[in-house]
Amino acid sequence: MLNDPRSHGLWEKTAAEPPVTSSLKGAVSADVVIVGGGYTGLSSALHLAEAGSKVVLLEAREIGFGGSGRNVGLINAGMWVMPNDLPGVLGAVHGERLLDLLGNAPKLVMELIDRHGIACELERNGTLHCAVGADGLKEIEQRVAQWTARGAPVRLLDAAETAERIGSDAYAGSLLDMRAGTLQPLAYVRGLAHAAVKAGVAIHTSSPVTGTERKGSRWSVKTESGEVGADWIIVATDAYSTGPFEQVRNEQIYLPYFNFATVPLGPNLRQSILPGREGVWDTKDILSSFRMDQAGRLVFGSVGALRNTGLAVHKGWAARALKRLFPVIGDVEFECEWYGQIGMTDNALPRFHKFAPNVIGFSGYNGRGIAPGTVFGRTLAEHILGRLAEADLPLPLTAPTEPSFRALKEIWYEAGAQVAHFADARF
Repeated sequence: MLNDPRSHGLWEKTAAEPPVTSSLKGAVSADVVIVGGGYTGLSSALHLAEAGSKVVLLEAREIGFGGSGRNVGLINAGMWVMPNDLPGVLGAVHGERLLDLLGNAPKLVMELIDRHGIACELERNGTLHCAVGADGLKEIEQRVAQWTARGAPVRLLDAAETAERIGSDAYAGSLLDMRAGTLQPLAYVRGLAHAAVKAGVAIHTSSPVTGTERKGSRWSVKTESGEVGADWIIVATDAYSTGPFEQVRNEQIYLPYFNFATVPLGPNLRQSILPGREGVWDTKDILSSFRMDQAGRLVFGSVGALRNTGLAVHKGWAARALKRLFPVIGDVEFECEWYGQIGMTDNALPRFHKFAPNVIGFSGYNGRGIAPGTVFGRTLAEHILGRLAEADLPLPLTAPTEPSFRALKEIWYEAGAQVAHFADARF
């Protein structure tokens, strides 16, 4: 994308084309203007248009340019925070609402894929959160107990069943979450874009917003060559925000994350490595993740940026780590490599902001963009349509605030991942 093979890697290589779009030129009018062409923005656009609203979506680069087109492709339920801890952080009302909404969010993703016929390599066989050592096992035991108490279809797998499902005896156990799954993330967001266009949404790419202005009861949203007048603005730019809504990016700390994709594995290896095609990630602080695409490529990732010395360090570590996880795989040949930035908030939870009257947005997905982005997009649409009052939203209203030492922490995370992967050939 934009002549950078290291931005979207395998996903751009294998995704279907996005809808044909052009930059905004001239003045247009809408009920709602959406800024950002990722999961949240396109889900909002689709749900609004299907309800009869006139929607214009402005994307600064291309559909799925940010985290929506770069991530691993795990359709996870919930957030990083332990379920029982959420009410303590957000309060009992919002904590339970968020747990319910995000616990069921993968279901909405799969329903949209089915309803709109989106070809995005959807796998419905769940995900495995794998325990590294005794501490990791204790963590997933707690997660299983807390989700089970809420009726979620999760269960604890012992080391033997985990090894059978993964093809490696590296883990002490795992949490199997049957709400979850995997997909091709760029194909999914492009599929949402096609569905939105079919529903009547006007999508303009290469149209960064340069400013907004209140004109009476309506807003004017300006680009370099055009202007949209609308009653509402949805800010759906998240960690890649620039321009008038850069404050959304500034309240998040960048955590770089890379992925390498192997060449397609042979039939025998596919039968022994992830034969059920679950998505996997582990409990280490510098975590690893892996999953299989439909062509049999093993996609393996971890914390770090593939730039400067990081490219050689992380690539070498990934090859060694995969060989240790799966000795049968032999010497690893990578077909694609890419990385992006995860936006982390200071409490690892998303935010709801009202930037001005009728200017709203969710952000801060902390590496859980697919399901939360989709369901938060629908939530914003329901609020604008008058179906969901602000008092009934899943998150309290907060103001964007920049975390302390943000820039230093970002340098530390990128450099620290390099040091850890240079020193540690293990996973």
